[in-house]
Amino acid sequence: MLIGLPKEVKDNEFRAGLTPGAVNALTRQGHRVKVQSGAGIGSSFTDLEYLSAGAEIVMHAEEAWAANMVVKVKEPIEAEYRYLNKDTILFTYLHLASNLTLTDVLLQSGITSIAYETVQFPDGRLPLLMPMSEVAGRMAAQVGATYLQKNHGGRGILMSGIPGVPPATVVILGAGIAGSNAARVAVGFGAAVTVLDVNYERLKTLDDIYRGQLQTRISNAYTIEEAVYEADLVIGAVLIPGAKAPWLIRADMLKKMRQGAVIVDVSIDQGGCVETARPTTHSDPTYTVDGIVHYCVANMPGAVPRTSTLALNNATLPYILNLANEGLDALRRDNALQLGLTTHRGHLTHAAVAQSLALNYMEPLQALSASA
Repeated sequence: MLIGLPKEVKDNEFRAGLTPGAVNALTRQGHRVKVQSGAGIGSSFTDLEYLSAGAEIVMHAEEAWAANMVVKVKEPIEAEYRYLNKDTILFTYLHLASNLTLTDVLLQSGITSIAYETVQFPDGRLPLLMPMSEVAGRMAAQVGATYLQKNHGGRGILMSGIPGVPPATVVILGAGIAGSNAARVAVGFGAAVTVLDVNYERLKTLDDIYRGQLQTRISNAYTIEEAVYEADLVIGAVLIPGAKAPWLIRADMLKKMRQGAVIVDVSIDQGGCVETARPTTHSDPTYTVDGIVHYCVANMPGAVPRTSTLALNNATLPYILNLANEGLDALRRDNALQLGLTTHRGHLTHAAVAQSLALNYMEPLQALSASA
């Protein structure tokens, strides 16, 4: 199979869809890989390293996109729409539940798109979302600590406090992968941490791990309000696979929060769990509403690209090899990968995305059979 690796063009996105090691694994199995010059430079991978791994270096994005399968990190942006076509498999993060425009473009192009974030095991785990959720969760506590500083518009609070002065109060909405990793770093800072979730077993696990170093509460409208109003930093880490995140913090709640408090909405890729949240970029990461600083960068792990690229490839490479070796048959045989199929030959094939966008839906196997 011919595989393309274009350079990411989203604002301050420095990750790469393939490492030289992944390219080497593909070329050793007889596949061709075209890498756009500079595609790995943001993650400190040089063109020479890709060449040594067996890749062909091409100068233009159009050449990298002219492949049987294109491997990326982030969803295509408008400048890349012209490269989409029905004969290509696109394997990347898509987050379509809050992006009707891109969904329409993918459907009209006929491309076969597979979303990392909805590849799912029978037990509910999301193996290709997990590493980036770990990174984003840990970063959420870091950036929250930064934006609590007065020079960044925050309350002027040190996360750890010092003897005689209390630490920051941190509230984390969601105890999944992102939330639990945010808790790990926030506890490490020495903050006073409370984690809310609807899943008692997740809360019990955190309680067993931290043994009183954090508080856990069942999430409902009352407990969320009570916790958020006393918070210096709120981290939104809610996830419904493939679907739009629910609003847990309403716009009218901001007026009752502490002035200069910070919200880091990790859920922004799926629409955000805060009513006043809107996607921001690393170039312009924050804005303020009613005195509350909002950090809503939609590609947080892109700020630590070396770590993120290596972590992502550790998870995606087995699926990339499977697709390269078997083509669309890999989707028919691998149920986890099949759940990642989002569009195919003009059909929307993910139920949660279809429900979020009020569009028609076709079962993945039915869509694959219709085009066979």
